[in-house]
Amino acid sequence: MEQNLTIEQIQNFKGKYPKQLWYLFFSEMWERFSFYGMRGMLAVFMVSQLMMDEKTTNLQYGATQAFVYAFPFIGGLFADKILGLRKSLFWGGLLMIVGSVILSLDPKNFFFLGISFTIVGTGFFKPNISSMVGQLYKENDVRQDAGFSLFYAGVNIGALIGGYICIAVAEGSLWSGFVPEHLRWNFAFGFAAIVMLVSLLTFTQTQKSLGEIGLSPLLHLEKSKRRIREVVTYIASLAIIPLIILMVANTVYTDYFMMVIGPVSLLYLVYEMRNFSVAENKKLIAAFVLIVFSIFFWAFFEQSGGSLSLFAVNNLHNTLLGFEVSPNGVNNSANSLFVIAFATVVGLLWIWMNARKIEPNTVVKFGLGFLFLAGGFWVFYYTQFFADPSGKTSLNLFTFGWFIITFGELCLSPIGLSAMSRLSPQKTQAVMMGIWYLASAYGQYFAGILGANIADASENATNLEKLIVYADGYKQLAIYALIAGVVLILISPWVKKLMQEVK
Repeated sequence: MEQNLTIEQIQNFKGKYPKQLWYLFFSEMWERFSFYGMRGMLAVFMVSQLMMDEKTTNLQYGATQAFVYAFPFIGGLFADKILGLRKSLFWGGLLMIVGSVILSLDPKNFFFLGISFTIVGTGFFKPNISSMVGQLYKENDVRQDAGFSLFYAGVNIGALIGGYICIAVAEGSLWSGFVPEHLRWNFAFGFAAIVMLVSLLTFTQTQKSLGEIGLSPLLHLEKSKRRIREVVTYIASLAIIPLIILMVANTVYTDYFMMVIGPVSLLYLVYEMRNFSVAENKKLIAAFVLIVFSIFFWAFFEQSGGSLSLFAVNNLHNTLLGFEVSPNGVNNSANSLFVIAFATVVGLLWIWMNARKIEPNTVVKFGLGFLFLAGGFWVFYYTQFFADPSGKTSLNLFTFGWFIITFGELCLSPIGLSAMSRLSPQKTQAVMMGIWYLASAYGQYFAGILGANIADASENATNLEKLIVYADGYKQLAIYALIAGVVLILISPWVKKLMQEVK
């Protein structure tokens, strides 16, 4: 493996993808196995094991996921200012392993402790690996969108495997003869710990190929002074865990946190903008427009782990194309399967269209993402017309809805990651990536509230009545997504001017 490469040598790669992208691809793939495996279990675990009602579960799920996606802003800040991308990623991975091990030992009694370790760990891990992917490319390299699409396929391979296996083990539909019934949830959470360790080892064994990318921003300081700042960061990230336990366990504190973290992050961004040129600040404003719209996208999309998980368990048949499967396993992994199948194709499509000067710009891609999202939720709404008297409906049609939504995600999420990298000045890239994930935090937060409202409307209803209430809720989300997509396409010329040479 080549070592001591300069950034220029890395960025002057031949072909469609830099080789370093594959190393980051596999590290992210295993981390996403851990994350999505746990995400898919949360709502069902809270209802079946912690005995929460569906409204409380949706709020709790939204709070948990909001913190998971809010902390990358904080992790990105520490990476930019103190740890560097690599050490931040490694520390985050260690914390995620600890959190998964705690959950595997005693998920009922230590649920919030394990989740809190995972939240902090994700904050240090997630924004920094995406930032390193962005730094593999020169500014305005037309291959970058394709690179992020491939990276996104890695995310979804992990999400597919973990998203189905962990749920199937917890439900007893997979390896039921080998896993004692009373330990199913322990084994399911244990898988998350094992694969997170694989992710971390993959990164540590390949990081030398990254050359200068991701090194400490404090190399100009004496080693002792740099070490003190790093140790203080590690200690502070552990010391905050009891506070996170309190806030996650009590959703009212989540409300307060979300009221504060967004404005604070924007004030910090404005503070940083004073050091940038007018052209750079225009790009940051364009990035902010994309971030705001992404909040609405994730608020709808992330029903997958909340209300759609409960919808899958209660209202879907367990056969897909004639095969008996776990409905919630399908809900949690079908989207990932479709992303794997089509991410590279869509990425190469952008390159093909660019060569013919017909590629839509980033803002239009975002708008298309919302239109596909609207189509998918309309299909979820339409499932009510295929229900039997017991309130069970077609898993095949439901899966087709995820097929449509997948193309919306491919128009928005990997493109958004790429846009944050291209629109952000070098020294604030990790923070901007963190703000991008902070938008996802608000999306998760609102997803929990939307899901709770749907669940509240169907309280004490029959299963058939519950199906109709949930389906009507998804129809409303489809209408809102359609409106957002049209608005984005209409304002795309204005935002494109702010983006300047960035396409």
